[in-house]
Amino acid sequence: MLHKEVQEFIHAKSNDSIDLSRLILSGSPFDTITPQELAQQITGKIKAKHKLPSWFAKTGIYYPPKLNLEQTSSETTAHYKSNLVSGKTLIDLTGGLGVDDYFFAKKMNTIIHCELNKELSEIATHNFEVLEAKNINTIFGDGIEILKNESTIDWIYIDPSRRHDTKGKVFFLEDCLPNVPEHLDFLLSKSKNILIKTSPLLDIQIGLNALKHVKEIHVVAVDNEVKELLWIIEKGCIGDVLMKTINLHKEIRQEFQFRLKDETSLLSGFASPKTYLYEPNAAVLKSGGFTTVAVQYDIKKLHKNSHLYTADRNIDFPGRKFEIVAVFPYNKKALSKARITKANITIRNFGESVATLRKKFKIKDGGDIYLFFTTDPDDKKIIIQCKKVH
Repeated sequence: MLHKEVQEFIHAKSNDSIDLSRLILSGSPFDTITPQELAQQITGKIKAKHKLPSWFAKTGIYYPPKLNLEQTSSETTAHYKSNLVSGKTLIDLTGGLGVDDYFFAKKMNTIIHCELNKELSEIATHNFEVLEAKNINTIFGDGIEILKNESTIDWIYIDPSRRHDTKGKVFFLEDCLPNVPEHLDFLLSKSKNILIKTSPLLDIQIGLNALKHVKEIHVVAVDNEVKELLWIIEKGCIGDVLMKTINLHKEIRQEFQFRLKDETSLLSGFASPKTYLYEPNAAVLKSGGFTTVAVQYDIKKLHKNSHLYTADRNIDFPGRKFEIVAVFPYNKKALSKARITKANITIRNFGESVATLRKKFKIKDGGDIYLFFTTDPDDKKIIIQCKKVH
């Protein structure tokens, strides 16, 4: 698989237009390699082009099965995580493909990569050699058991995986492997700093109930899609938790932070639509900082359940902002006068779906007009026509 001619074949076929089913049916041009093995490598390289550009650029990288690749961090989020740690040593109890460790290795002297899946451990070992990440030591085995043989360490990193899906979208850290709450006291006996990555599906309050000594929670989004929650645990920390939200784009980086206690103690005002409309990004919405974002930016909420904000000022805001063109009462006659046949529709605190509204008002998707179907401070349904402010 790693021979020059095979790698050249994989590289030549690694484009988005490749028909992998046809490739498999046509057979392999190499006697010792099956079509399915080639398809796995081509699929991995295509996925890496955008998710893992450092891997994509290197000849000789071996890609794991598709599921393992989908579950790994992107380089964008891995780079962000690397700036949260410092010191000499870090142990990753759930190493996987090792993308996070590759970036941790740029900030720490020694990384210990533990992986329970032998094949994945061997793949990571090979790829680290190709990437010339010489300060990463890979160990096949249970990370918790491996940690028992280590002395104190600067940082422990864990990306626990769900053991089953029987509880649907609601899950608990106790349902994951390793069970972090069960082992937390032991982990803190080995290091005073722990970084935990969890899926954005984890409810933040449920996570807080399961953990202790939580210092910070980072909600990380890429292009307005929340990718992961990061929990920083510091031994002995009993203060109020700092919540940080980050929305990473190619050109910009939106950040917003607040103390969790402020969200319950502060009060925000309400107002009817003014000159500008503000919609928080996905990271802010996941954080639950609905009141603190209004207070910090001195803007008003449209309704306690709408999570849309308004002001007469054009401000720099962690989300999208719009200039309000018109406000209509929610009825067919009022909107028909505007003669809008094409628009981007968003619903907030509104009882009908986007599909239903498009059909009812005969509005196609797209264009430069933005319509927000929402509720005002007097509990009346309204339609806000906007144009986007870039």
